[in-house]
Amino acid sequence: MAVNKPSIAITMGDPSGVGPEIIVKSLNDQNIYENCRPFVVGDLKILKKALDVTNIELQLNSISNPEDAKYECGTIDIIDLDLVSENLPWGQVSAEAGNAAFRYLETAIAFANEGKIHGICTAPLNKEALHKAGHIYPGHTEILAELTNTKDFAMMLSAPGLRVIHVTTHVGIIDAVNKINVDRQYTVIKLAHDTLQKAGIKSPRIAVCGINPHAGENGLFGNGEEEEKIIPAVEKAQEEGINVQGPLPADTLFFRARRGDFDIVVAQYHDQGHGPIKVLGLEAGVNITVGLPIIRTSVDHGTAFDIAGKNIADELSLKEAIRMAIELAPE
Repeated sequence: MAVNKPSIAITMGDPSGVGPEIIVKSLNDQNIYENCRPFVVGDLKILKKALDVTNIELQLNSISNPEDAKYECGTIDIIDLDLVSENLPWGQVSAEAGNAAFRYLETAIAFANEGKIHGICTAPLNKEALHKAGHIYPGHTEILAELTNTKDFAMMLSAPGLRVIHVTTHVGIIDAVNKINVDRQYTVIKLAHDTLQKAGIKSPRIAVCGINPHAGENGLFGNGEEEEKIIPAVEKAQEEGINVQGPLPADTLFFRARRGDFDIVVAQYHDQGHGPIKVLGLEAGVNITVGLPIIRTSVDHGTAFDIAGKNIADELSLKEAIRMAIELAPE
């Protein structure tokens, strides 16, 4: 296989969730190997269980470093960290699984920091399990930021016809409004602009959601949050030549963006941005952490403990996340 194909580390996520199943289903696709060099960071014994569950016949090749991998369809190369019991049950929250999910990601980030791989694609982890293990982070994004010493970062979601980037993510709605400020607003607008420029869009059209209904409607709703927290950032970005508008009413903005009026929407809080993406289909969404020195993409769904180990989980979101990692990887 040509060495110029990007090397992508796929982290198993919570080994009690659907991650192992969707990984083996995805890596049973010749097309993946034609476009990248994928390997898994996880537990070999759990991948073996996932192969049994899915009735897929693939070989497992335990490796110590990415350069030792075969990168051949029909064989899954895996960095086997051997962190969990073979009897770890599907679909249950545990500190054992939460710690493993953290260590898989930590290992992949180390490979990226050392320049051994081009990107990381993550299967879902469970935040409760992560916390039970003593790793107190809101999610993947914050772990990645800390372990890469990144200050300015944001979560971007991509689905067919719609991209969304978030000012705040995993905090309560009251805390989110309190955390939003002009500096953070400007940073996210700039991240959106720079990310899409790198993706080949010369002058990205950016639209910023309001916080309140109707974007405050000139002070009718809320307490002047749009005037205080959004407008100064938008004006600063416009003065720098960034093609940005806002604040605009969120109830119509996502429709306009999907219609093609804008290239990306800046959402103010988690559900404002996630809801429209997930309406388009969980299998279609990809989570991208922007602002990092490394490429990271992920599925836009959770561990789905209710269906884990039942051969029900759909791998299309993971395949799309791998495709996006390939697309974003440096040449």
